[in-house]
Amino acid sequence: MIRTERKVVEILRILKDHQDPIGAKRLSELMAERGFVLSDRAVQYYLRYLDEMGFTNKVGNHGRVLTELGRSETDKALVDDRTGFIISKLERLAYRSTFDPATMTGDVAYNLTIVPEDRLDDVRQAFDAVIGARCGFFSHYRVVDHHPLMPSGCAGIMTVCSITMDGVFQHHGIPVRVAYGGTLRVSGGEASEFVDLIGYRGTTIDPLALFISSGLTSIGSLIATGTGVGLANIRQVPGSARGRVTELMGSMQDAGFVFPVTMGIEVFNAPPDPYRLSIVAFSGMNMAGYCHELGIPVSTEIGAGNVPYDRVVDGG
Repeated sequence: MIRTERKVVEILRILKDHQDPIGAKRLSELMAERGFVLSDRAVQYYLRYLDEMGFTNKVGNHGRVLTELGRSETDKALVDDRTGFIISKLERLAYRSTFDPATMTGDVAYNLTIVPEDRLDDVRQAFDAVIGARCGFFSHYRVVDHHPLMPSGCAGIMTVCSITMDGVFQHHGIPVRVAYGGTLRVSGGEASEFVDLIGYRGTTIDPLALFISSGLTSIGSLIATGTGVGLANIRQVPGSARGRVTELMGSMQDAGFVFPVTMGIEVFNAPPDPYRLSIVAFSGMNMAGYCHELGIPVSTEIGAGNVPYDRVVDGG
C-alpha cells in the first residue's frame, strides 16, 4: 500500500515537510490544495494505518508527526512518485497565478525563505544586495511573521517566484514550458554561458536548490565585481509569439520584474530549438543562494503558494 496508494504518499509528503504535529483537519485542507478531497474521517483512517505501520506517531491532541522509520520509508517510496513532481507543482502554481501586468493586480507565485529571527537583518541585507545587482527576478520582497510552514523562533520572507511569468504568458494564450534550471556564468556584467543545466521534467528535486546546496554558485562575487556564477532558468515559448512576449515582458518590467537576461532561438550554449524561443531569466533563488554562501542558515520552500501582487510589493 505504501508504494501504490497516492493518497498515503501525499500524507507522508505533507508530514515530512512540516516539523510540528499536524491534525486531521489541517491535513484534509492541505490534501485538498494538492487535488485530493478527503473528509477528516477519511484522513483519520489513513493516519491509523500509518500509525500501525510505525510510520507516524500521535503527539497528544496536537496531531501526527513522521517517525524516523516513516521518514526513511517515505524517502524510498517517493523516488518514483517524485519524478516529475517538481514540474507538476510549478505548472499548478502557474495556472493559479492571475497577475495582470497591465493593471498590476492579481496573484503571483511566491517562494518562502525561513530565517532565524536573530539573522533577519543579515538576510535582508543579502536580499537587498541581490536586488541592487539586478541578478534576482523581482525587485521587492515581504517579511512575514506568521506562516504555516514557519517554525517558532523564525521569520519568513516572501519573494516572487519566476513561475509567475508562466502564468502571465498562459493567461494571454501563449503556451510556455519551464525547460531548464542552470548556473549562469557572468563576466564583467555580461552573461556568457551556462556552466550546468538540469531539465525540470523527470527530476525529483528542484535543480536550483541542488546547485545551491552543492556550492556551485558565486553570487557574492557576481554582486561585488560583476563576475561570477548565478542561478537562472530557461523557459520556452513558440517562436511566433516573440512580439507578444516582448510586449508582456515590458509591462512586467514596469511592475518590478527583472528579466530577461537574453532570449532567442539559440541562447548561450543551451540546446537550441528551431521552433521555440528560449527566455533566460535570473532566478529569485539567487537571494537564498547568496545567504547560503554567507553561511546564514536559511531554508526556502520553492513555490510555496500564490498571494496577491500588492501583498509582496507593499512589504519590500
